[in-house]
Amino acid sequence: MKSFKKPLQTLGYAFLGILLSNCTQKTVSNLSLEKSLSNVESIKGREEYLNSPYVTAGDRLYVIGHQNGQFPDLGWHVTGEMGGIWNHPIKLMDGFTGTISENGNTVCLSQADEFVNFPFANKLTYQSPMKGLSVERFQFVPDGQEAAVIEYTFHNTEAISKTFTFTFEGYTDLRPTWLGERTNMIDGKDEATWDESTKTWVAKDALNDWFVMFGGANAEKVNSNEKANCNYTPQGKGCRTALKFTFTIPANSSQTLPITIAGSYQSSQKMKDTYRFVQANASKLLAEKQARYESIEQKTRLTIPDKKLEQAFRWVKYDTDWLIRDVPEIGRGISAGLPDYPWWFGVDSEYALQGLIATGRKDIVYSSIDLIHQLSTKTSGNGKILHEVSTNGAVFNDGNVNETPQFASLIYKVYQWTGEKEFLAKYFPTIKKGLNWLMTQNDANGNLFPDGFGMMEIHGMNSEMIDVAVYTQKAFADAAEMAKVMGENTLAKEYAEKALLIRQKINKDFWVADANSFADFIGTREQALHLVDDAIIRADTLKKPWAVEELKATKNKIEALPAGTSQGFVLHHNWVVNTPMEMGIADADKAITALNTASKFVSPFGIFVTGIDRDETAGKDEMPTSLNRKIFTYTGAVMTLPTGVLAISENNYGRPDAALGYLNRMTKSFSFALPGSIYEVSPDYGMVAQAWNLYSYGVPIVQQFFGIQPNAAEKTFVVQPQMPITWDKASLENVSVGDNEISIHYEKPRKSLNLKIEQKNTDWKIVIALPKGKFQQFLVNGEKVKTTSDSKFDYVESTNKSITLKATE
Repeated sequence: MKSFKKPLQTLGYAFLGILLSNCTQKTVSNLSLEKSLSNVESIKGREEYLNSPYVTAGDRLYVIGHQNGQFPDLGWHVTGEMGGIWNHPIKLMDGFTGTISENGNTVCLSQADEFVNFPFANKLTYQSPMKGLSVERFQFVPDGQEAAVIEYTFHNTEAISKTFTFTFEGYTDLRPTWLGERTNMIDGKDEATWDESTKTWVAKDALNDWFVMFGGANAEKVNSNEKANCNYTPQGKGCRTALKFTFTIPANSSQTLPITIAGSYQSSQKMKDTYRFVQANASKLLAEKQARYESIEQKTRLTIPDKKLEQAFRWVKYDTDWLIRDVPEIGRGISAGLPDYPWWFGVDSEYALQGLIATGRKDIVYSSIDLIHQLSTKTSGNGKILHEVSTNGAVFNDGNVNETPQFASLIYKVYQWTGEKEFLAKYFPTIKKGLNWLMTQNDANGNLFPDGFGMMEIHGMNSEMIDVAVYTQKAFADAAEMAKVMGENTLAKEYAEKALLIRQKINKDFWVADANSFADFIGTREQALHLVDDAIIRADTLKKPWAVEELKATKNKIEALPAGTSQGFVLHHNWVVNTPMEMGIADADKAITALNTASKFVSPFGIFVTGIDRDETAGKDEMPTSLNRKIFTYTGAVMTLPTGVLAISENNYGRPDAALGYLNRMTKSFSFALPGSIYEVSPDYGMVAQAWNLYSYGVPIVQQFFGIQPNAAEKTFVVQPQMPITWDKASLENVSVGDNEISIHYEKPRKSLNLKIEQKNTDWKIVIALPKGKFQQFLVNGEKVKTTSDSKFDYVESTNKSITLKATE
């Protein structure tokens, strides 16, 4: 396994001169961009998943095709249009093809034999498309540029020179993003023209100033009426244009051919400027991208005995970066997932950004929050946080009930990490308005449980939902702390009292003792009967006899209730019943009982979103899902978010080994279909990259196993390690907390614990918290020290730049 360890100078900026020379010379280069990444970690894909998607991402533009090199129509938000090359809020191209012609024989590069993923690029290999020849296709998208670089390398494996023609066919499709019609983005027919001065094809949408161009050094125009070399006919109003290159490769030699693709949704001149800049600076831009990804790798750097989990954690940090969507006219933020959710969500951000702040990405955390806040304020203006907005600014859903309280908790979590009061002051007025909207507009019976949809998108489940209640409780608890910081002590007291009361009511009213679980929802007898009938149909359709039997028994109990009865019901065993443990508000005895119940609704890859979808064989079945599905559906889904929630929940109640078990289940999906990535639905279904995965890894590992609890405003951080038993040696380095940076090295020899904690700044206080009474002697930097204690922990404090603690039982 390789990592970012070789100095960045090895990229060799001398290659910039070679690329510049390509503009005038009649030869292609014998060096390649891909060779400059010889020291960068890469992961090879599985052969059976060559006919499944990959992502090549930048923050402005991304490419989505299949690992075999094709660009099939894929996706469902805009049916068949979610792949290709996107420059949001428009699409540029459906894709491209390449063909080789030699002595009258023409071969289409349509079936790559191998796909290799780098953290910020990918490579496809065609082993023997033609006798004596192999081809590699390397591609990356520069940061901040509306452009992509596609580089072909041709290897002549014979002892004689080879002369052949390579044809690159581009299929434009300048069209608007999802909901484009709401902002008057009307798709017109593409019209292409040849630019002789740059040797490029330029296409424009007939109704809009949307442009795309592509070309390469010494390209020749191929007339549009010439027959296509590959059997590729994408849908849409685009056009096919082609470039031709003729060159000779000496015996046993290789040559490369870079193709640049650039676009703009503003002007032809902007597109041409981008094209020229990227074409001339490809090597430098790749070096800069490598340097940035090296910084991602270095921040919150994990080293543990389990190298597969360590690698997954590292790559989830990379994968999340793929999802940054920057549309300057709208904003810059983390999108939910690719290919079908390349825009912004309230709740997805509220989970994902917690993982991002814990892994040192304050930049994108702040911009994402600002984006969601501005769009929500523009849409509602009453503190309500939106659910989903397209990259053209069109709002699809102005917010589910859970998103407003979760925003409050996100703001407080970020404040704990950064300590910036200005950040808190900016958003606290919206939090106050949002909590007022939450309780005055959504709690008709005044019982402190807002009504409305939460995380579960099941028809009819919009009464008093468990996750809405739990996140509301947490929001008031967090808002109480924020009010104290802002000097609003009366409000802080009001919020704290409300939070305590809601917590008590959740443990009383949502607990269903005979089900050993918190309820999916609180509703009336009549609502429950309607929902249970739907659930029986669902379970019967999915052929889940155990669930049908349980649901029929539940229905009998419901029918025996007096008309109008309102209480908590367990019907679907939805994952959200675990949110009281995720937020740590469940009474300990109830929490352990509920977590034991939750463990019954798992597959080898994690927990079912809806428990009644579980098979009797679900605990053992490790078969892929997407290869056998013809229609997109989330029914029967196992997802990383619910699984991560369970990991967090287990840690909250002192069971790190069980938490690690859920992380290991999630990690089974790592590189299952797309090397280096974890799908939205485990192991290989839905989005190929998903933002909330970082929540499911970052929170359990950073904040629970290593136990980092920051209070950046007070220049203090607590380290309360809670390690799985198999992690006898672990480290987490370069963790950003406020203006400080800390590293933790952990060892657990028999009957003792060794911790080394290093920090960049000495005006911060380190507080180490260990279980009360577990250790009898504490040595700090070799000297015996006394501890302070409360009912749960023994504490060791220090302001040293480096502290080595040895605690002995």
